[in-house]
Amino acid sequence: MERRQASKFYPHFNQEERPVIDYFTGLFNQLIFKHESILTDFLDPAKRDILKTIVGNDAFIQEYGGYSDAEKKRVFLSEEWVNLRPDDYQIQPYEIDYPQKFIQINHSAVLGTLANSGIDTDTFGDIITHGNGKWQFFAKKELADFFEEQIDRIGRAQVKLKPITFKEVLVPEDDSSEKTEIVASMRIDAVLSGISKQSRGQIQKMINSQLVKLNWHDVIDSNIMVKENDVLSLRHFGRILIEDVSATRKGKYKVVLKLWQTKKRN
Repeated sequence: MERRQASKFYPHFNQEERPVIDYFTGLFNQLIFKHESILTDFLDPAKRDILKTIVGNDAFIQEYGGYSDAEKKRVFLSEEWVNLRPDDYQIQPYEIDYPQKFIQINHSAVLGTLANSGIDTDTFGDIITHGNGKWQFFAKKELADFFEEQIDRIGRAQVKLKPITFKEVLVPEDDSSEKTEIVASMRIDAVLSGISKQSRGQIQKMINSQLVKLNWHDVIDSNIMVKENDVLSLRHFGRILIEDVSATRKGKYKVVLKLWQTKKRN
């Protein structure tokens, strides 16, 4: 069987994604040659994109992240179709119990605590809130003991992780805003400059520092053209969904977008 090379199909993959490509190729070989079904860690859309490119139509791919519209999901690969239930993905939802009347926590604090706890970031999924102080996240059930024993503080708050069922998962808050911007070009540096009100030179420096993503992939070239349905991420500014693009009479572009702006820490 021909081994697929993701870089052949997606030339925008950069060299730093090579280990991910090699790892997923190894998983695919394990599935095909050892006939073993695979349950991955939590994968963001970019990693799932690479995995699907490698697998193609040679295996069944099913995915779940703990709730509808999850960004990070665990992926189940199999040679034959398997009827899966949510529990089959070995995901444990947690609610963070902390004294909400006296202290607040935010997404950055939760993410920072989990990311710096000594485990890989692919071992946990999305972090969600309904906007009124309640926070939840999803973790690999195989590491439940670690999460429950080791995570006892987030920022200045003393916390306890409470295992919950999928029925208790929140409907996440949508704190996005709709905006319309006029930009001179659909090049990624021009689009981000127009939306963030930073100079193109500043955006170029951020691209060089790998602080910009397009559809969850690191951007290494400011000449990339942005189109409808693309998702842009600018570190410390926010995430942008391009909903509509139309030309103006003066040769510029009217961009309708949805913005999830990064919240400043208190």
